[in-house]
Amino acid sequence: MTDTFEPWLRDFIGGYGGVAGSVHVLDADQLSLRASVNLPPPVIAATRTIPKGKGMAGLAWERQKPVLTCNLKSDETGDVRPGAKAVQAAAAIAIPVLNAAGGVRAVVGIAFSEERQFSAEELAAFEHAASQLPDPATRGDLEA
Repeated sequence: MTDTFEPWLRDFIGGYGGVAGSVHVLDADQLSLRASVNLPPPVIAATRTIPKGKGMAGLAWERQKPVLTCNLKSDETGDVRPGAKAVQAAAAIAIPVLNAAGGVRAVVGIAFSEERQFSAEELAAFEHAASQLPDPATRGDLEA
């Protein structure tokens, strides 16, 4: 895993008062973990690669819309995988980042210490901010 996206992720999490987060980039037929902040080692190991439709990130990729939970530990939707419950956080969002053609190029995750609901306006703000994720395909100064 490289840390190409880590400075951006730290700014994103800090800007929204999050406590943990991740960046997964679409790599052929799976999402590959490229940056993480405050994720426990077992969660990092379990999420190095994610297939389409599995867990919050895989579902965000599949649905091409944010997947969220008000409380990671008590979620009963089936969207949150058991390993994600090890993150020391409550609410979380997995946000798909689209490429110019409208397909998913990455999924950004952010988790919060408190249980909370998200308004449509907040979700739109998260989506807009996540869309600013650097795209190595169009920027020569970042690793691919």
